[in-house]
Amino acid sequence: MNWYLEVLKKYTVFNGRATRSEYWYFTLFNIIATIICSILDAVIGSGLGIIGLIYALAVLLPYIGVMIRRLHDINRSGWWQLIAIVPILGWILIIIWTTKDSDEEANQYGENPKVITPTE
Repeated sequence: MNWYLEVLKKYTVFNGRATRSEYWYFTLFNIIATIICSILDAVIGSGLGIIGLIYALAVLLPYIGVMIRRLHDINRSGWWQLIAIVPILGWILIIIWTTKDSDEEANQYGENPKVITPTE
């Protein structure tokens, strides 16, 4: 749950890097929330899926932000997420890239987030 909230806090941060954990935990929670929204829409009889639509709009910017930061983590431009428009091949590439391990060293997008110690 902390990963999800952390991404929501950085909903307009489109620079820097995001670890695999940050991206995939956010994605997992979104899948679960989308299923719950679909069930709620079916229970209340909303043929339009209004609850799911509201949720999707609410997490659109955070998702774009975390995807850009994830691509930065493997030294790719955030614009590469547009490849998901290409059916099947684009989706496969996005899955491969988001499961790839972080660049060990600092890259043009910042330090490796695995070695940065949080300041509290």
